[in-house]
Amino acid sequence: MCRPTMRNTTMLMQKNQVFEHAEMTNETIDAGQSLSALFLISATELVPAGRAICWEGDEAKHLFQLVEGVIRLYRIVGDGRRVITAFQFAGDLIGASLQSDFLFTAEAVTDCKIRRVSRKSFHDEVTRSNALHPSYISLLCHEMTAAHEQMVLLSKKNAEERLCSFIAKLVSRRNPQARQGVLRVPMSRQDIADHLGLTIETVSRTLTKLASRNVVIPEGRHDLRIVNLACLTQLSGDADDFLEESCHRVSLH
Repeated sequence: MCRPTMRNTTMLMQKNQVFEHAEMTNETIDAGQSLSALFLISATELVPAGRAICWEGDEAKHLFQLVEGVIRLYRIVGDGRRVITAFQFAGDLIGASLQSDFLFTAEAVTDCKIRRVSRKSFHDEVTRSNALHPSYISLLCHEMTAAHEQMVLLSKKNAEERLCSFIAKLVSRRNPQARQGVLRVPMSRQDIADHLGLTIETVSRTLTKLASRNVVIPEGRHDLRIVNLACLTQLSGDADDFLEESCHRVSLH
């Protein structure tokens, strides 16, 4: 049985507050200092689930802002397998690294709304605006940090730690609903498996084990009831005060 600590509770509350602030609509952000403001003059486009907004290897003529929905970024490796490198949520910018070609395919997981600007106009605005330089550097640093975290997750964490890390990150970004801590998980289990470097069978078995320990309980295809958030964080391998004797691990490979 996992025992929540004051440190974990405080940390989780702080994370939720940060991401609640990050998910403010772009219209509420200071237009003079926000990269998001560069997209406000563009029309909103509707992208149905399953449709790509850009393809790996294509010339990167545009950057995209995700206004609503969820998008997966993926690459196809040599043997034809799909590797999902990231999921993007409302407010995220796609293509900010300004590579000449897209290094990924960006595909809608759910019905989405996006805005786009040309790569040239975005680059020109950032270059001539001192106010935008810190925001752009911060965005690039955030992307580098996310890539580093994903590398650690895939190279050092076991199946349980990977899945718990993924769910905990979703919680911090999206906040469970008040109704018994229900978290909406829009991506499929195959998506999750391709993101975590696991098989879909391992994802399903790990969820079953977590449910048996009253950590998270699946409800339907796309909902998870978060029963013990502190335990979930401990099992992710990211908590400083993890105690082996207080939270039993699941060993699945």
